[in-house]
Amino acid sequence: MLDARTGLELLRGAPEDIALWYFETALTWGEVDRLSDAFAAGLASLGVVPGDRIAVQLQNMPQWLLALVGAWKAGAAVVPVNPMYTPRERAVLLDDSGARVLLVLEGLEDGAQVEHVITTSPLDYLDEVPRQLAGVERNTGELDLNALLARHDGQRPDAPAPAPADVALLTYTSGTTGPPKGAMNTHANVAFNAQTYRDWIGLTSDDIALAIAPLFHITGLVGHLAVGMLTPMPLVLAYRFDAAETLRLAERHGATFTIAAITAFIALLREEQGELPKLTKAYSGGAPIAPAVVEAFERRFGAYIHNIYGLTETTSPSHAVPFSRRAPVDPSTGALSVGVPVFDTVSRIVGEDGAELPVGEIGEIVTRGPQVVPGYWRLDGFDELATGDVGFMDADGWFYLVDRKKDQINAAGYKVWPREVEDVLYEHPDVVEVAVVGVPDEYRGETVKAFVSLASGSTVTPDELIEFARGRLAAFKRPRQVELVDELPKTATGKILRRALRP
Repeated sequence: MLDARTGLELLRGAPEDIALWYFETALTWGEVDRLSDAFAAGLASLGVVPGDRIAVQLQNMPQWLLALVGAWKAGAAVVPVNPMYTPRERAVLLDDSGARVLLVLEGLEDGAQVEHVITTSPLDYLDEVPRQLAGVERNTGELDLNALLARHDGQRPDAPAPAPADVALLTYTSGTTGPPKGAMNTHANVAFNAQTYRDWIGLTSDDIALAIAPLFHITGLVGHLAVGMLTPMPLVLAYRFDAAETLRLAERHGATFTIAAITAFIALLREEQGELPKLTKAYSGGAPIAPAVVEAFERRFGAYIHNIYGLTETTSPSHAVPFSRRAPVDPSTGALSVGVPVFDTVSRIVGEDGAELPVGEIGEIVTRGPQVVPGYWRLDGFDELATGDVGFMDADGWFYLVDRKKDQINAAGYKVWPREVEDVLYEHPDVVEVAVVGVPDEYRGETVKAFVSLASGSTVTPDELIEFARGRLAAFKRPRQVELVDELPKTATGKILRRALRP
């Protein structure tokens, strides 16, 4: 079982091995062990006891790993907070979780209503300041992480090791259909899916993970930090995603594995310079992937992007394409399969009445397995997760994601799934990103509108894109409106925000 103690027992056998690269600076597993001990002891000095919650609001930086392991050593659960959140948005999470301590990036601490605020700088653990952090000034808060660690250096916590059923992470949903809910990712959930990543992909200590996914998101927490500990393998951190710097660091450190939103892979494709010479294990989740993007990435970098699918409530993956396979494309919809259920996981397609549907029929994906959380914080629990995602399963057991239930467009009585239209427009060589939504139409009720970002220098017009879709889509599916935009709105994890484009 992966928890704060047993996970680090593996690492103590090789304390000189590199745990992570932060730009050009290395941190070893021995240092992670010592510093996380000090953090756990520091938390105890602040009155933190097993079962308490510790909020962490940081970018991709070494302090994330120290805080995660240190909190677990203290018996506490970690509440990840997006650094882009306003104090008002953060307050919702802090109030609901009852977090007693907030570890926060310098400059974001104002308005935090918790017992203790610990600040930390992105300049810490750096031998030299990279381009992204040029101009950043260190402004130590009242309680600085470095000072806390120095006071407790050499100390070890005396809290008991967390039990498998204890909450390791309290990760909040986006709240798109209501207030955010805290998914209780237990140590057993985290351990299972860390092992899933390792064994499904075949990760070993010879691999080096390019940590693109935000560490405040379940994908980064499990697909980078937890599997990095379990394997163990080094992580390459670069504060915040920058395509050019990511390519440079990947080549510099010899990165072999990554998992990221498809928008990050698209951004890497847009860079004219840079290669990924050792990247052989590439996975993408969080949003449907257009087959055309996978093909373009493989032509450019030589790596095939494997689909992976999961939610906050499944502690990252519930389905994935086996590393030795290529995902099939459904001939009727053009959708790329999100894979098959991972180890010990059962997934079904159900109709509106909850009854299981036959092969090929579209319905809601429901999932049961060791990675599914026992429930939401302070709310009812569940054994099987109704995902809210619509899809189908083919005769060979491959699952296909059609769309979110709430994103379906009803055009004159016909059902239109935005991602099918998006996949077609991605086939145009000048299209970089696209999002399709339904907009009001007096005659049809709703009509299909596409927001499109084009490659630099492109002169393609909206009418030409509408014409491109003709012959590739049925008339009721074709976009009737196309709006060209410089960039599409996205979440912090790189997922395109359709709801921000609806009228």
